[in-house]
Amino acid sequence: MSKTALITGITGQDGAYLAEYLIKKGYTVHGLKRRSSLFNTERIDHLYQDPHVENRNLILHYGDLTDSLNLTRVICETQPDEIYNLAAMSHVKVSFDTPEYTANADGLGVLRILEAVRLLGLTKKTRIYQASTSELYGLVQEVPQKETTPFYPRSPYAVAKLYGYWIIVNYREAYGMHASNGILFNHESPLRGETFVTRKVTRAIARIALGMQDKVYMGNLSAKRDWGHAKDYVRAMHLILQQDKPDDYVIASGVTTSIREFILRAFREIGAELRFQGSGINETGLLDAVDDKVFSQKIGPEYLDAFRKKIGRELVGIDANYFRPTEVDLLIGNADKARKKLGWEPEYTLQTLIEDMMQSDIKLMKKDSYLKQGGYHVLNYFE
Repeated sequence: MSKTALITGITGQDGAYLAEYLIKKGYTVHGLKRRSSLFNTERIDHLYQDPHVENRNLILHYGDLTDSLNLTRVICETQPDEIYNLAAMSHVKVSFDTPEYTANADGLGVLRILEAVRLLGLTKKTRIYQASTSELYGLVQEVPQKETTPFYPRSPYAVAKLYGYWIIVNYREAYGMHASNGILFNHESPLRGETFVTRKVTRAIARIALGMQDKVYMGNLSAKRDWGHAKDYVRAMHLILQQDKPDDYVIASGVTTSIREFILRAFREIGAELRFQGSGINETGLLDAVDDKVFSQKIGPEYLDAFRKKIGRELVGIDANYFRPTEVDLLIGNADKARKKLGWEPEYTLQTLIEDMMQSDIKLMKKDSYLKQGGYHVLNYFE
């Protein structure tokens, strides 16, 4: 018989990739999404099935991690074999502006799921995956970071996730629940939210190359992160819940890169060489050179002359408002445990991740530019 999975945060980057992955494996997937006046289902629209279709493999439910009655009802109705708790207020900078909501959703939300499973008598049936985060390490106490590295959270988001991590461990030990944490380091993709730094960069570069934007403003360019592809990381989530015993795993690429280096690589993907000068809030990135052949192949020869006129101009600036009150300077994970016990290996490198994101955003921005010029009538046919 096919398994049933419940994914909270199904409309997010990870939820969309995981839903697609599980459906291909024969699962029936239930997804929890917040009520909004906007549909906000773009990432899973290709998986959508009309409610009148029998034996659907994707079913959506309205819900929120801050509503315990709602969570209990959905879990009762769906009787899931696996719960993947991916929902969260997940933007670190914004968590400083909304600390109470972040604590409620990201911390207590995990407790509400665990209690619902326990009170419904599903502790032996339902396995739970909690999306933990490398932000738990914060002011890092060890390099690289692994499962035994002490936590030192540096944001309301990370502190809330710390509660979520330990309440998973507590319920596992107290009630014998199959509940596990995936301590995932940064994972990106073309589906990443536009306010997250990697997607902000690739989207802005595509717009700059197409003449739709003059420059992009960034925060701390020296911060270093361990970036992987979300497609690789959702495979790890599934593997964690297939183990006989619950446990906690670091999922990471093991390679750290500064935001500055990520920007340089993303510009090189379109044949542009950037040169940084200055430091701190006075640092700027200037266009230094253009490879005409690469740019013409990736963007289009019709945009080349206009882009070449930007040589010597500032394309990257710094805005102090994008700095966090407390910064996390260095994250790099050691995923040896996941490799040995789960047999997990990433398929994407940082370079292939950047290529995937840049190609997607170039296509998306060309489509956006075309529509603004009156091409809306061929939206469904635009490639």
